[in-house]
Amino acid sequence: MTPPYSITSLILKRVSSISEKIGEVNANYLSRPEPQLRKQNKIRTIHSSLKIEGNTLTQEQVTAIIDNKRVLGPKKDIQEVINALKVYDDLSVFDPFSSKSFLKAHKLLLNRLIDNPGKYRNQGVGIYQGPEVAHVAPPAENVPYLMNDLFTYLKRDDELPLVKSCVFHYEMEFIHPFLDGNGRMGRLWQTITLRKANPVFEFLPVEAMIIKTQDEYYRALSASDNAGNSTAFIEYMLQVIEDSLIELLNFNSRILTDIDRIEYFVSITKDEFSRKDYMNIFKDISSATASRDIRKGVDLNFFEKSGEKNQTNYRIRLSR
Repeated sequence: MTPPYSITSLILKRVSSISEKIGEVNANYLSRPEPQLRKQNKIRTIHSSLKIEGNTLTQEQVTAIIDNKRVLGPKKDIQEVINALKVYDDLSVFDPFSSKSFLKAHKLLLNRLIDNPGKYRNQGVGIYQGPEVAHVAPPAENVPYLMNDLFTYLKRDDELPLVKSCVFHYEMEFIHPFLDGNGRMGRLWQTITLRKANPVFEFLPVEAMIIKTQDEYYRALSASDNAGNSTAFIEYMLQVIEDSLIELLNFNSRILTDIDRIEYFVSITKDEFSRKDYMNIFKDISSATASRDIRKGVDLNFFEKSGEKNQTNYRIRLSR
């Protein structure tokens, strides 16, 4: 069964804009961000997602934990960061279409924080805003089959991955399958689902954008609850994703170094290549720059050379 939502003109506009920006990311060789940017985005993601849930640690303290330094703070908050780090360190081990993988991620995220992490709730829950009940989640006995239906929907290939990821995020929050950790699991699983569609999403600090618009986040959830469909939430999340891509492009509006070019070329090249092939990837560099890059690649054991003069070719070294 398809969860209820409508494809509005705003959704189509944002999907189109996001697709264009993903093209810009790839065209500017940003699909593999440099290690420092990867680390910074991971720090921001973990800090923001946990802060939304009430974690009191600063971004500097989160950085210190990631760097294996001693941090003074609430034991629970420190454990939350340690758990999140284990999950975000290797997102590739999680299958976005598997409920078993989903439960495994929850077990890691909530390890030592609640009883029986990695298991669906066995009691009813209500979500409060102040003294009032804002949402009563479906009965506990319905959770397993509701989640199975949701994963069946996620596997469908006739839906746009961008839209599916938003629908899953909203519907999971509506079902509220766990006693604790639902918010961070919704955000995590959207990242994992998007990453399956395009690797660039591993490096987008979507959670950092959500925390900047946290009131809008909860308003979008509430609007979708009131409407009985996820349309409002899809529109909101697509804007968050687009803003994250804009930030990535702005951060990377820098001049690439020779090492940036060499590392990117190694990441996308498997076969033998010539200087012309190298210049076909980096169209804005001169032949002299391409030659210098390739010589440096040879000197640093990225490339191995064969032939002379017009017959010169190169290969990527498989081990360095």
